[in-house]
Amino acid sequence: MARLGVYREFLRDFVKLEKPVQDQVIEVFSKFEHATYAGLHLEAVKNARDDRMRTIRITDFWRGVVLAPERGDLYVLLNVLPHDKAYEWASRRVVTVNAATGAIELRDLVAIEEHSRALPSAPTAARPLLAHVSDADLRRLGIDEQVLALARTFTTEEQLDKAQAFFPKQQHDVLVGLASGMTVDEVWACLPAPAVQPEQIDREDVAAAVERSPEQVLLVSGPEELMHAFAKPFALWRVYLHPVQRDVAYGSFSGPAQVTGGPGTGKTVVALHRAKHLAERSDEERSVLLTTYIRTLPATMEESLRQLIDDEAVLRRIEIRHIDGLAYRLVTGGKGSLAVLPEEDVTSRWKRVMRQLGLPSRFNETFLANEWRQVILSQGITSLEEYQRAPRPGRGRPLGALQRAQIWEAVTAFTEGLRADNVWTYETICLEATRLLQAGERKPYRHVIVDEAQDLSPWHWRLIRAAAIPGPDDLFLAGDTHQRIYGHRLSLRQLGIDVTGRSTRLKISYRTTAEILRWSLKLLGEGPIDDMNGGVETLAGYRAEVHGEEPMLNGYPNQPAELEALVATVRRWLDHGVMPGHIGVAARSNILADQAVTKLKSCGIPAISLAKRQPGEDAVSVGTMHRMKGMEFRCVAVIGVSDHLMPPQSAITAEDEDPVAHQQDLQRERCVLFVACTRAREELAVSWHGSPSRFLPLD
Repeated sequence: MARLGVYREFLRDFVKLEKPVQDQVIEVFSKFEHATYAGLHLEAVKNARDDRMRTIRITDFWRGVVLAPERGDLYVLLNVLPHDKAYEWASRRVVTVNAATGAIELRDLVAIEEHSRALPSAPTAARPLLAHVSDADLRRLGIDEQVLALARTFTTEEQLDKAQAFFPKQQHDVLVGLASGMTVDEVWACLPAPAVQPEQIDREDVAAAVERSPEQVLLVSGPEELMHAFAKPFALWRVYLHPVQRDVAYGSFSGPAQVTGGPGTGKTVVALHRAKHLAERSDEERSVLLTTYIRTLPATMEESLRQLIDDEAVLRRIEIRHIDGLAYRLVTGGKGSLAVLPEEDVTSRWKRVMRQLGLPSRFNETFLANEWRQVILSQGITSLEEYQRAPRPGRGRPLGALQRAQIWEAVTAFTEGLRADNVWTYETICLEATRLLQAGERKPYRHVIVDEAQDLSPWHWRLIRAAAIPGPDDLFLAGDTHQRIYGHRLSLRQLGIDVTGRSTRLKISYRTTAEILRWSLKLLGEGPIDDMNGGVETLAGYRAEVHGEEPMLNGYPNQPAELEALVATVRRWLDHGVMPGHIGVAARSNILADQAVTKLKSCGIPAISLAKRQPGEDAVSVGTMHRMKGMEFRCVAVIGVSDHLMPPQSAITAEDEDPVAHQQDLQRERCVLFVACTRAREELAVSWHGSPSRFLPLD
């Protein structure tokens, strides 16, 4: 019986094939387990650099490229391309075995030889990019002689970046790590642990290398597994771990641990595997809490966990809840209900307090609400004496003792009014849940895992700290402060959560293209961004693995014209075989998002609001930039990036009122736009009507 593996990189391209071609690929390879079928229908490739390369007919126009074994029965589907391109692709490439890890590698041998021949004969005066690393260390990290010779000529990161197209992936990752400043030992720690000792690796035995290369090859057992892999290739990548991610997810830590990284680096994937790992070690139901601030994420995380975990007993040990939902359940005990005020009613109560106390107009409802949340709640202040002494980081307007007393009186009137009317805000529910946990003897969870950690407030963190007994593997945090969209600035250490020495930063984006990433990073501006632990976060060395089209940037005279262009853009993606469910549209406001849904539907394009979308629904998903958090799509259109809409004036504190808050608000809005744009895997279209937003890098 022939066995089949699927090269994982091909799964990225499978979704780009038209649906009839996808169906034919599945039909052809579902029959592949019959050895006689494989023997009869695989064709050798003329003039191939690797004589193990074969092609197989998918349709009259499409061919699959298959690696055939010299011995044994394990075949690997490497790619599916149009007829002529398939033969050209196969003829140029060679499969080898990495000397350090024993894993298979795929390289464009012709491109490497062409670049080597094009090298200048005279040495250049520029310093080599890898001059600080010895040949011996490069070889120890799996760099072979052919790659080493060419890599030694590189003097810029741009040259190394271009080599990604033809160098073996693992060797290219090693070189990028070294060029970005990682030590040899740090790079070695990032490599997948070899299944055998380096001296035991047979570099001619490709079949054995395939068997020990789960990071590169997905081995499928029969048609059902094959169809599952092809049916949900995005989902497969969402639960698949790369070596650096695996070390973090399955490691043991003496206390709270953290993983950070830019969009698409797999932080959520790590969090899911962490939940699986801890649940498998436990014997109690609901001993692991997986929580987040993003309301749309729990359903998605549960779906992904079910793809990752087959054992229902293990699944029952994991509780997945939105953080405010967790607080609500703890306060109610799962029984009864609380009257939670909508935000507009909270604002009305602050206005009422202002009028009752006759406060000056500079202490408006927005200022009072922010002072309560950002200073009093954030620092856990419970008395006027504490408030008088408290620092006010991030608050630009200074306050004297009399002014603080006035504000404290307003806060007291606001909170006492809530209690008198038996109504709650999400903040006060969280405070009560924390009080109950701190007063109780038993903690509800052994382990707490937090995804999108950058968006939680200090009162959320106190709740999380109170929910698990401090100790080994108690808390695990996944986040990126470059994607902070709710403005909470804090120090975890001051909240009793110290991740010093237990923090890992992921640098490779597996979601978006290098072109989208490079452009989107400019949206963040040049201001420093904190790391939630008293330092500054950086995206230095952060990079994407794949290349694609540059983002499309277009302006229009008015909103109707922009919406017409949106329809044309979405139609183009659909005509190129992108499924409606793989397209996302983001806007800063609910109003514009709703208008986009209406426009798309009126033109016969299936579209749905993200707030109403059900898992697996095949329609263009439209939502606010905030709603896009945690989502990903093949193609994304970000609309209404106009100067009068992005940033919205209502979201920005006036500079003359509070210059510090003004700058923080602008940075938060930059992050909101950054998050929306980096939801795209392959294509990004950004549009505006009237004048473009000041945030857009249009040069």
